[in-house]
Amino acid sequence: MRMAVVVPAYNEAETLGACLAAIQQAIAQLPPVVSEVKVLVVLDSCDDQSVEIVQQAGIDYLCCEVRCVGKARDLGVRAMIAKGADWIACTDADTQVDAKWLSAQYAHQPAALICGVVEIKDWSPLSAAARQKYLRHYQDKMDHRHVHGANLSFSAAAYLKAGGFQASSCHEDVQLVEQMQCLNLPIVWSNQVRVTTSSRLDSRVSDGFAAYLNRLEQACRAASEV
Repeated sequence: MRMAVVVPAYNEAETLGACLAAIQQAIAQLPPVVSEVKVLVVLDSCDDQSVEIVQQAGIDYLCCEVRCVGKARDLGVRAMIAKGADWIACTDADTQVDAKWLSAQYAHQPAALICGVVEIKDWSPLSAAARQKYLRHYQDKMDHRHVHGANLSFSAAAYLKAGGFQASSCHEDVQLVEQMQCLNLPIVWSNQVRVTTSSRLDSRVSDGFAAYLNRLEQACRAASEV
């Protein structure tokens, strides 16, 4: 198996270094049967220190000016497939993957797609009420039905068959999963494939995870004022 990890980044210098370090730790946990793992950071319209951080880490990168997470992911995935990757793991630059992130994906083979789970790294931006509501509804278990672009992996064949990530500003991950479901491809919904992500409330996309947390926080505040 030849794996690749794709990380889109839009001005994520504050968290990118920790993200890449966690990926390297996950690579070190893989069994020898995985012959190759390549990491690619897609720097989309970055004007911070992201490129310097990637260069210092010795990680491959490509630069684009699409300002679209769906397109940025697709550019990265297709670049890795062109270099021979047959399994691609996607995460985000504000996310730290678990040390067993890649080895757990290998353990789930054969699969067309694996949807993992996320943990919140720091709850401080959220009220206690928002935290409790989130935890009540989040399914941290096998056979969950959560979709996170920060923890999504798939075979190259399945990705191409499904048409890849759409050039969407948000929900490109959900669209890809839905397309694979329509094709009846084998999907694993695993809480063994884990990442820890940011709890920031300022979203870089119009309706991503940060926007969801922001809506949750605002709803809890409104309820407390009634």
